[in-house]
Amino acid sequence: MAKPGNKIIQAKLVLVGDMGTGKTSLVLRFVKGQFFDHQEPTIGAAFFTQILSLTEATVKFDIWDTAGQERYHSLAPMYYRGAAAAVVVYDISSTDTFTRAKKWVQELQRQGNSNLVMALVANKSDLEPKREVETEEGEQYAQENGMFFIETSAKTAENINELFYEIAKRLARASPLKRTGINLNNETQSRRKLFCCSS
Repeated sequence: MAKPGNKIIQAKLVLVGDMGTGKTSLVLRFVKGQFFDHQEPTIGAAFFTQILSLTEATVKFDIWDTAGQERYHSLAPMYYRGAAAAVVVYDISSTDTFTRAKKWVQELQRQGNSNLVMALVANKSDLEPKREVETEEGEQYAQENGMFFIETSAKTAENINELFYEIAKRLARASPLKRTGINLNNETQSRRKLFCCSS
């Protein structure tokens, strides 16, 4: 629950990455506590909201989950423009998705907000026996590009909440700067932490 007088930060967050890397599964696990083995591909983009209460602030996420198919790529700038945070996702069992993730990082660096909080997410850590991208590769690339790195599994829920809490903390630390994609409201009403929603 947010403390009375706690600052409220509204932040636009976008997820990008290749088709099948598990972007939608990550968001569904975070917002609704759900996981489906056969998740339908996203068409265009899907929109979700979620609230996280930190000690220093309450962060309201407006989450845009973009489609990974190449034919929707031209729409992506519409979703990441003005974002405060970006989550670039790849699948640890596919080198191709890691290569594609690097291209997304370059695109965001060129066209995104210069103060963008970026996370490089190695998803599907439950597929360890099929791993093609070593942890160190992801860590090194993230470090070189000023991002933070985390390995997740939407299937087992490993590090899902940790990912979004870390983003929220970084946004809360940066919020006095009035960064793009963030709105500050001095609201005093209480807000609850939401992890999953009842049906």
